[in-house]
Amino acid sequence: MTSKIAGTGVALVTPFDAKGQHVDYAALTKLVNFVSDNGVNFLVALGTTAETPTLSDAEKQEVVACIRQSNARGLPIVLGLGGNNTAEVLEKIRRTDFGGVDALLSVTPYYNKPSQQGLYEHYKAIAEASPAPVILYNVPGRTGVNLSAATTLRLASEVKNILAIKEASGNLSQITYILRDKPHSFIVLSGDDALTFPLMATGAHGVISVAANAFPKQISGMVRLLNEQKYADAAKIHLDMTPLIDALFAEGNPVGVKAALAVLGIIDNTLRLPLTPASKELVAKIETLIKNSKH
Repeated sequence: MTSKIAGTGVALVTPFDAKGQHVDYAALTKLVNFVSDNGVNFLVALGTTAETPTLSDAEKQEVVACIRQSNARGLPIVLGLGGNNTAEVLEKIRRTDFGGVDALLSVTPYYNKPSQQGLYEHYKAIAEASPAPVILYNVPGRTGVNLSAATTLRLASEVKNILAIKEASGNLSQITYILRDKPHSFIVLSGDDALTFPLMATGAHGVISVAANAFPKQISGMVRLLNEQKYADAAKIHLDMTPLIDALFAEGNPVGVKAALAVLGIIDNTLRLPLTPASKELVAKIETLIKNSKH
């Protein structure tokens, strides 16, 4: 079991060319270097922020290869791999090259709304098949199903290869019970940038962040201060970044963060349908907020 997955992880976006027809691997390399040089602790490849449903299997393989090759600092890499057909997920795991991969991030099955027992069996099967430790990913606002605290704790206690959870339910009470009752070695990561401060103040180990694509220095700096229990200094960053984080999600993810990255000159502001770029009004707001940020 690895403990390298803590602190600030960044759920990397996938840059595209101006028409969205091809992945822009030069921009992806630039992005990996940018976040790595500015303090993030690990990289997340092919998460939902990467617009993974719009990538072909060949593109997914090439994106992971690019991230591996660009990872000059040797940061841990987490690979996103999930779905709502357990057998298909297991087959994908069997076919996947896990070389250089430190953990597997797997989202709860979406749309078909399994029971808690179904979720337990799904994750148990994934953990038994995966050569890398598994990070549970609970994001009911996207999937339509919530992985309860009781099921999370059961998986953490009973299934050896389950390392952590990325919790993006937004339910502070639920996450508090996980933090209170979890096994000592089980890692809890915020899956919601806006809640990283309060969750880490009550015992979470870090964040898998969207905002860290564009603001790696700020997010990783806040997380380090929280780990050092310097809450007042961390709060200053949290409060300053709150309007920017709200703007990043105002029209969906990764719409806002791609707009911010374009403002910063790191990637083109291109998405693949059914997603469309941020409105002119939101881009202008993000630009102003970046200009006025104190950090």
